[in-house]
Amino acid sequence: QVQLVESGGGLVQAGGSLQLSCAASGRTFSYYWIMGWFRQAPGKERQFVAAIRWGDSRTVYVDSVKGRFTVTRDNAKNTIYLQMNSLKPEDTADYYCAADPTFYGTNYIPTTMSQYDYWGQGTQVTVTS
Repeated sequence: QVQLVESGGGLVQAGGSLQLSCAASGRTFSYYWIMGWFRQAPGKERQFVAAIRWGDSRTVYVDSVKGRFTVTRDNAKNTIYLQMNSLKPEDTADYYCAADPTFYGTNYIPTTMSQYDYWGQGTQVTVTS
């Protein structure tokens, strides 16, 4: 059974940075596994933030975080990271790590919740103005 454990959330002022981590365990993650980050602000639906393919680090981002957030992975540690810079109050949310083992080929990375099979418990990020 795949387990995902997020950490690194906290309180930060606007313009600051945080790095979230997602430690994955329970199996060997093959080349085509997709690891995603989603977030859910109070009273809003969970939305896609970023994702990375385990084997080649191919990434995709939602437009609102492009240039500010970077998703990376460390194969040796079975961990993915979300480096968040230039944080804004609108980035305030619970951030969730997710995993999708489906083979999509080389050019597609999923961005919808329903495509991800495994989820972490979330970590809270609060950005103050």
